[in-house]
Amino acid sequence: MPAKPHGGKLVNRVISKEKRKEVLKEIEGLPKINISKEIAIDAENIAHGIFSPLDGFMNYNDYYSVLENMRLENDLPWTIPIVLDVHEDSLRGIKEGDAVVLMHNNLPIALMDVEDIYTFNKKEYAEKVFKTTDPDHPGVLKVLEMDDRLLGGKIELINSVENPFESYTLRPVETRILFKELGWKTIVGFQTRNVPHLGHEYVQKTALTFVDGLFINPIVGKKKRGDFRDEVVLKAYEILIEKYYLKDRAVLSILRAEMRYAGPREAVFHAIIRKNFGCTHFIVGRDHAGVGNYYKPYEAQEIFDEFPDLGITPIFFKQFYYCKKCYGYVNEGVCPHSGDDIIPPSGTKIREMIMRGEVPPKEMMRPEVVEIILSFESPFVD
Repeated sequence: MPAKPHGGKLVNRVISKEKRKEVLKEIEGLPKINISKEIAIDAENIAHGIFSPLDGFMNYNDYYSVLENMRLENDLPWTIPIVLDVHEDSLRGIKEGDAVVLMHNNLPIALMDVEDIYTFNKKEYAEKVFKTTDPDHPGVLKVLEMDDRLLGGKIELINSVENPFESYTLRPVETRILFKELGWKTIVGFQTRNVPHLGHEYVQKTALTFVDGLFINPIVGKKKRGDFRDEVVLKAYEILIEKYYLKDRAVLSILRAEMRYAGPREAVFHAIIRKNFGCTHFIVGRDHAGVGNYYKPYEAQEIFDEFPDLGITPIFFKQFYYCKKCYGYVNEGVCPHSGDDIIPPSGTKIREMIMRGEVPPKEMMRPEVVEIILSFESPFVD
């Protein structure tokens, strides 16, 4: 059976069709607050249960508990603040207990009951979540640029932001049904923001040896410069699954969210999200959700020792590579070779080769995947 949702119940905060007309009339006279696309997508993820058990943006008690203890106020594991920042000017006339409408591009996204209005220390946020206050870290920079007030409270989703990848989108309520229909009792989730190289395939198929199904769940949304474009990642995975995976053993579906590059904390957050989709296991590789040299190579694996009650089983992978003497992909726990005998599947090296118009060797990447990437005039985020 798919894993139980985090907290025991899959949250649903989407306004029903029956209630929608009534709500659209109700919001006409309510105060409006403009939000970014990223916040609007966070609201969608709350409403569809992807962020279960959250039913809205965090109030002060949950926010502070997550910063200090990596748990919600009720002691449930949670590592990343899901908050709504607003400029003080937007709060004129708004007080705790009021209802407001969250707007994006003149579209009402969600109705929110304001339970909490509070200030926060940006440097404390950055230090706790990212282990640094260095503005060169993309997550830290985003926090430092946030508005000064946070709004906490339950939401109800009215509309969704336009989704160019709707055909790749499955909600937790749908994946859970799909996994049952496929007869999967154990499911391993795989988080990615990159095109697949042979190292990724090795990790996925090794994990798939021990479970019934593989849930490949690329993150789609705001990324840093030099990352692969969303459409390139999806097309590359499509061809890989079609050519090299057994039918009915792998499912591809996107996660609409932004990368926070929070390393260890984000690894736990990613595991919780996949638990809500129904995964029983989650792959954690080297430097998961890392950026630069802010985290130790296996810090994102070590943090799971602090969460014996997480409710999803992490599968850890150490350094892996192609070994010329072993004639295949291996890891440092089974292969005695080193030096010129091994070819690490470096994502950075692959990107650099593609930028120069070179074709990565077959020991690094499937020719079909390379062909897909090179078919795009500009495969990288500018």
